Amino acid sequence: MPVRLFSGARSSVISFNQLHRTDHHRVKQQLICSLDNQVLERSDIVKGYEYRKDEYVIIDPEEIKKIEPRTAKTMEILEFVKASEVDPVYFESSYYMVPDEAGRRPYALLTKALEESEYVAIAKLTMHNREYTVFLRPHKGGMMLHTMYYAEEVREVESFGAPEVEIKEAEIKVAHQLIEALAGDWDPEKYHDTFQENLKKLIEAKLEGGEVQAVEQPRKLAPVVDLMAALKESLAQTKKPAGSEKVAEMPAERQPKTRRGRA
Repeated sequence: MPVRLFSGARSSVISFNQLHRTDHHRVKQQLICSLDNQVLERSDIVKGYEYRKDEYVIIDPEEIKKIEPRTAKTMEILEFVKASEVDPVYFESSYYMVPDEAGRRPYALLTKALEESEYVAIAKLTMHNREYTVFLRPHKGGMMLHTMYYAEEVREVESFGAPEVEIKEAEIKVAHQLIEALAGDWDPEKYHDTFQENLKKLIEAKLEGGEVQAVEQPRKLAPVVDLMAALKESLAQTKKPAGSEKVAEMPAERQPKTRRGRA
């Protein structure tokens, strides 16, 4: 079944160039040999794997082609599983899968069969020097392909899980009321990156010679002393007059201070 893949989503963010602080001209990044400080061209560079400190085995692109698995040419369907059994934590990137002319009939057949079942296809595909396990699912009459992380790539966090705390039935009831008050239909068009929108406004203001206006910051939330009172306060915030934004602030319980680092 010959198919083509098109990226299903991409990040859209404002990018900045690096400039020299004094004259505002762009800086250049050069490739410099650590041994003799010689400036290198791209054509001077080869790939090497460090097997011991400062010792490398050189790998040629043609050698990589020789060891490509058969999934480099053909996607292999391994099995069919129930969609509900696949944890979204394994999903990496999304692609639209479009059939070539010769693949239209088997593509349509597989799509229709999956639409009428609770199953999705698990397959293997090689691209970008990596063999992926992929998840195939029907979508709007076509087929979506999602690359997936392998089990050993999914991190386990020791402290993750249900906290050992006692929750009262009345608290659960109010929490359910809060969920119902904020319940709605999924519509991705409702959600926007306000930080990127503020960056655009900042740039426009600077170009026009205006002043940068600080956005209103949320009030500092006090540590929770009475969880029930905090839940009721959050619920009351959702019952504002029509036209006001429906957002509930959930104060966090007091936690011991911890150092934060980069992940």
